[in-house]
Amino acid sequence: MSSRPVKRSLTLKGHRTSVSLEDEFWLAFREIAQAKEIPINVLAAEIDVARDPEIGLASAIRVFILKWYRTPN
Repeated sequence: MSSRPVKRSLTLKGHRTSVSLEDEFWLAFREIAQAKEIPINVLAAEIDVARDPEIGLASAIRVFILKWYRTPN
C-alpha cells in the first residue's frame, strides 16, 4: 500500500503553502509537470484555481493525477 503523507511546500500566488501527499502521488505530480513542461508550482496553481473551494488542495491534486492517468493523452 501507499506510504504515509509527507508535507511539502509549494508557492501559490506568491505565498508558501504546505500540501501533504504520499510519495507515490508526489512522484506522479512531478512526472505530470515534467510532461507538461511546466514547474510543479505552476501546475499546483492551475489545480488550485480550478478546484471546488470546498475540496482541499491535496485532494484536488490526487483527483487531477487520477484523471490524468485515466485519460488517454
